[in-house]
Amino acid sequence: MKLLILGGTEFVGRAVAEAALARGHEVTVFHRGRHEAPDGVSALHGDRTAEGGLAALTDGQWDVVVDTWSGAPSAVRDAARLLADGRAARYVYVSSRSVYPHPLPAGSDETAPLVDGSPDAGEVAYPQAKRGGELAVEQEFGKERSLLVRAGLILGPWENIGRLPWWLGRMARGGEVLAPGPRDLPVQYIDVRDLAEWIVSAADFGLCGPYNLVSPPDHTTMGALLEACARVTGGRAVLRWTDPEPILAAGVEPWSDLPVWIPPGELHATMHASTVWKAVLAGLRCRPVEETVADTWAWLESIGGEAPQRPDRPRVGLDPETERKLLHG
Repeated sequence: MKLLILGGTEFVGRAVAEAALARGHEVTVFHRGRHEAPDGVSALHGDRTAEGGLAALTDGQWDVVVDTWSGAPSAVRDAARLLADGRAARYVYVSSRSVYPHPLPAGSDETAPLVDGSPDAGEVAYPQAKRGGELAVEQEFGKERSLLVRAGLILGPWENIGRLPWWLGRMARGGEVLAPGPRDLPVQYIDVRDLAEWIVSAADFGLCGPYNLVSPPDHTTMGALLEACARVTGGRAVLRWTDPEPILAAGVEPWSDLPVWIPPGELHATMHASTVWKAVLAGLRCRPVEETVADTWAWLESIGGEAPQRPDRPRVGLDPETERKLLHG
């Protein structure tokens, strides 16, 4: 196949580029030139938010477009409109499970209700932005030529949000570490490479419509995740499992102060208890959490230990003084 990746130099886009190259596909990435493109791709430069910024795409032709955009839906609309005019056969939009309204009952699938969105919207909140992007793709390519990949929590090498890198960095410092319980709390996420492999395969098979892309609910637990982090960073960390009640009473924010973790309840069911059988039946395979953790740590060490940070996302992680007070009073 000939793939065009809108982005293709960071995290999800980069993983898709490398997965496609590994299968022998011809890959073009369209980006602003702020980050180095993967080896083996052709690069086109432009800024999709600027007037005339899509000019570099006017001459090429591709079998599949992969778009990871999470900003204004109108930018997805404009790119899809240009490429639908004989330049691309299919469009894959990497969306998010955030297009489902919260709270979402455990066991929900792709038929769950959706938030409102508009393909013509400018800057809007993340759920509405992703839903608007979905609608923009279907508007320009039609549902039969559109694949909507509703990804859940994404972890793995090249992460530029900071969730798994924060835990790894904290474990590497050693000492007593606040481990939010329960230890057997289920965690749903997807390794970025498993997401990328599924996207490339789905594009190859011509799949269309929405798919939830995250691991099955029984894939791993908070305990397995954090214990793997402690192990690969040298075993200097001592996990102190703590019930949710004192953590929440101290004003600690789940998900942001303690990345990945959400205590039992409605929000946990929304984020960590969805049904993904549609994707599994379409070939989704999820590697063990230990492999995701080990490979992410190896990547962090290879770049000096400091993970890249997306400028449009806040930094995550627990304040050391708050952790100390929770551990020792």
